[in-house]
Amino acid sequence: MKYALVTGGSRGIGRAICIQLAGMGYHVLINYRHNDAEALVTLQAVREKGSDGELMKCDVTDQAQVSAVLSGWMQSHPDQYIEVVVNNAGIRKDNLLLWMTDEEWTGVLNTGLNGFFHVTQPLLKNMLVKRFGRIINIVSLSGIKGLPGQTNYSAAKGGLIAATKALAQETAKKQVTVNAVAPGFIRTDMTEQLNENELKKLIPAGRFGEPEEVAALVGFLASPAASYITGEVISINGGLYT
Repeated sequence: MKYALVTGGSRGIGRAICIQLAGMGYHVLINYRHNDAEALVTLQAVREKGSDGELMKCDVTDQAQVSAVLSGWMQSHPDQYIEVVVNNAGIRKDNLLLWMTDEEWTGVLNTGLNGFFHVTQPLLKNMLVKRFGRIINIVSLSGIKGLPGQTNYSAAKGGLIAATKALAQETAKKQVTVNAVAPGFIRTDMTEQLNENELKKLIPAGRFGEPEEVAALVGFLASPAASYITGEVISINGGLYT
């Protein structure tokens, strides 16, 4: 049995990644924070792919919660390990820095950056011991280019990009790869309030991307075929920014 953990797996890009990994034969651990109904929809979709999964409810910003959940899983699976981790959990609280509140700043950084540490650090040792692992961080165009009104989100994703590059150098000799995927405008509930008709005029491909397209890239990076790719940030944005 191969195990993969996807944070923020109940909806959108996270759900598509769970389904993709299920199709690759992974038993998928679906992390989410509070939406039980949507998490169950993802679990059903995973099962429809012929695999199985389980729900792993915890807030990635809360180190004690994450530690308790992961420790419990590892104790109940002493002969198994989580070989793929997709750090997808993220939130947006857009505002100009001039008016940004402490909660808008810390909330976004805690989820996108501290969440990566809370989830990845406890699982890293087993990957190194087993000499195989895939850590895939979902970042953003905002973390590469920077976007006005998203100083907090850009900071979180930019920090995660830097962490990706550093960790990749620490783990490469043990066959553990660490990469980042940077979506542009993808059609999810996170972008549904944006003016798609206007924004797609800026995109050379002329459209928003689909979550399944991001998931396909994640699936490749999780596969043995991607064993010589590490420390990379791969954009998937229809040519919007290169």
